[in-house]
Amino acid sequence: MANQKVSFRTEKELQEAVLQEKVRGTPDLEIGQKYGVTFRYIEQLITKSQGINVSALAISKKIKTLRPKDFREEQTTVWSFKNRGNWATHSGEYRGNWSPYIPRNVILKYSKLGETVLDYFCGAGTTAVECKLLGRRCIASDINDKVIELAKKNMNFNMDSPQLALTEDEIHPQTYEPELSVGDARNLSLLPDNSMDLICAHPPYANIIHYTDSKEGDLSFLDIDDFLKEMSKVARESFRVLKLGRQCAILIGDMRRKKHVIPLGFKLINVYLDAGFKLRELVIKRQHNCKTTGFWYANSIKYNFLLLAHEYLPIFEKPESLTPLSAREKGAGYGLLVPTLKKPPLKRKLDALETSTAWILPKKDFEKRLNKNVIDRYSNGGKYSTIFFISHSENTMNFVAEKGQKGQELLFIKSLFPGNNHSRSNIECYLREMTEIINREVFNINDGGFLAIQTQDVRIDGYMEPLAKRLVDILALDNLWLKEVVVVTKEKRSSEVQTVNNYLKMSHQYLLVYEKVERDHRNEHT
Repeated sequence: MANQKVSFRTEKELQEAVLQEKVRGTPDLEIGQKYGVTFRYIEQLITKSQGINVSALAISKKIKTLRPKDFREEQTTVWSFKNRGNWATHSGEYRGNWSPYIPRNVILKYSKLGETVLDYFCGAGTTAVECKLLGRRCIASDINDKVIELAKKNMNFNMDSPQLALTEDEIHPQTYEPELSVGDARNLSLLPDNSMDLICAHPPYANIIHYTDSKEGDLSFLDIDDFLKEMSKVARESFRVLKLGRQCAILIGDMRRKKHVIPLGFKLINVYLDAGFKLRELVIKRQHNCKTTGFWYANSIKYNFLLLAHEYLPIFEKPESLTPLSAREKGAGYGLLVPTLKKPPLKRKLDALETSTAWILPKKDFEKRLNKNVIDRYSNGGKYSTIFFISHSENTMNFVAEKGQKGQELLFIKSLFPGNNHSRSNIECYLREMTEIINREVFNINDGGFLAIQTQDVRIDGYMEPLAKRLVDILALDNLWLKEVVVVTKEKRSSEVQTVNNYLKMSHQYLLVYEKVERDHRNEHT
């Protein structure tokens, strides 16, 4: 509470003054400047006094419309919404809730009219509101009784209101009032096996935003390992109650500690895969306006970090068959990959470096811009080498024996999996050879230098093989510390139609950036 401009005799008087400012609608920035308190202080005070984590008190919203304007379903694996969405009773007042565009897309893609959608992290009721609007039944629960009260208020709107009536060319679906209750996502014992048509939920992220005032069972207070342990119970219950062949969508993001990323998204995907799910889609939800300028741009360069600007929306599926997919492969194919050292094509000059973890680059000179960003940011003007993976004409592995030079600041591996004839045998071979190359070449990187890997997911037998996640899983070397997970995609035109056979068109790649550190040094920070 440094630089406090208004003095108080007691902490209680300060808290009452801050709460009064919130009731009047004073912005948090002004409150902080006036009373010398932090955003975190205000957030914790509201959560303690109200029982829920909201950004405004005395909320009263006038409904202007029941549907988003000019809505079109997402058709690629990268989703970005210019506005978070404020139709019906949706608002951003409940901290950490997701954009209603996300459940709207999921519900429309993976459920039918009258089917039942489950949301066991109900929050303010975003998913439940969308179910009511879209003619789906909904069962929604949350550990916090106060937030269920808020969600019930958000369900209080009339679909038949004359001023909100649908246009002549729209079909009015039958309306189902959502069933809202207090409950624990780890225990869905009131729901029968194989009873839900779709699960659509946004869990808390490990110990980032607290949703209650230390309420029993609130997973948002748990640190990473305990959070994942409890989420494994949620995943097992999800698998039990979901019908065969149906989907479960979960939004999750990464974290940053000590200027390095914690891949919480990939870790949670593993939790659901371990519960028996398959990965049908891996959607990237990016923040639309995360270009950093001025102060933030300068610090991004000075301290070499990127602003976290994407989240993951894995769409899991409960398989109808329990037969391992690998057992159905025809023959044991081997990857047609040849790693070769060569100089990458570069954009001569960039206006500015990318400063977030979501790189949206023009189609023209896409690779040149990507390469230039990686090399300018991570080579520090020193030596670097680049390994390309290219297709080979024969069905054998043939690896070039060239070795990189010692004393490098950057090793850049461009390992996009070539071709479309993917098999799990090919994937395992690719991962094995990637590991061997990295184990061999990492010693050529100076301490404090970087390893950057460009890769992408592939689809096999209707399911995603998340290669970036698989690489992060296996690269558990003591001298490599994961610094960034970057999502890279090309700018797209809104007129492009890109759905293929009920699957989303894969439109993103990844950059995994590791820092080379001394073995003991990394252990001190983990």
